[in-house]
Amino acid sequence: MDPQAAVDRLWPDRGARAVPLTGGITNHNFKVEVYGDTFVLRMGGAQTALLGIDRRVEHEASLRAAEVGVGPEVSGFLEEEGWLVTRFIDGHPIPPEAMRRPETIRRVAAALRKFHDAEPIPGHFDAHTVVEEYRREAEARGVAIPGAYDAAHSRSERIRRMRGPQQSVPCHNDLLNANFLDDGAIRIVDWEYAGMGDRFFDLANLSVNHEFGAAEDEVLLDAYFDDASEERLASLAMMKFMSDFREAMWGVLQSGISELDFDFKGYATEHFARLNFESAGA
Repeated sequence: MDPQAAVDRLWPDRGARAVPLTGGITNHNFKVEVYGDTFVLRMGGAQTALLGIDRRVEHEASLRAAEVGVGPEVSGFLEEEGWLVTRFIDGHPIPPEAMRRPETIRRVAAALRKFHDAEPIPGHFDAHTVVEEYRREAEARGVAIPGAYDAAHSRSERIRRMRGPQQSVPCHNDLLNANFLDDGAIRIVDWEYAGMGDRFFDLANLSVNHEFGAAEDEVLLDAYFDDASEERLASLAMMKFMSDFREAMWGVLQSGISELDFDFKGYATEHFARLNFESAGA
């Protein structure tokens, strides 16, 4: 549906207008102003269920994030259409270099801990399973699987065995830089991949997406756990590998299903090249 038609349906006869927001590579996002109020309308992209996205789970996770003061207020949800409406956060982005500062890492760790400690949400996320599901869906659509997959999958299975079962907590699972805002508090947006999962995936996803080094990783784990032990650092390194593997296979599948104008094959290639087998340890 045309975004303005969606806005007219959601806010009939109120003169609302939609302005595109940049940065998303899965959905269409719009800033909507209505009589002095400002909202964000997210319209789900094509075939996003194949990416493991469940709009009902996204809605519930968004409600939980708002409840604990981490996410924006949820103003509306049309499940069948895949539309989610939230209050616009009048905050500023946090550049990657600022995210690497110890004081920012501590603030982000506290925000993540709030969500991880919250009441359970629907849905489940396991990176080891997700990469396999992405491969099956990509192959079913005639997408060529990169040769790097087999070695990465073998390492994924070793990591799974070494770490064993992990406590399942509410997780975001997509902590890209664009999903953080600062309005005096750390806010996290875009909860479409959220589900119950491994807190170390969130921590690793944050780390690898912001190019944390050893010093930043220690600050992160010390802030989150009050102890950056060798065991925790090893778990973080293994899940940093899984974060990039998941991202690479996400790009592979998106190359076969997305209608957005984006180089998903190049994105997948970049993340396969970034896989760090040595630091993953397993």
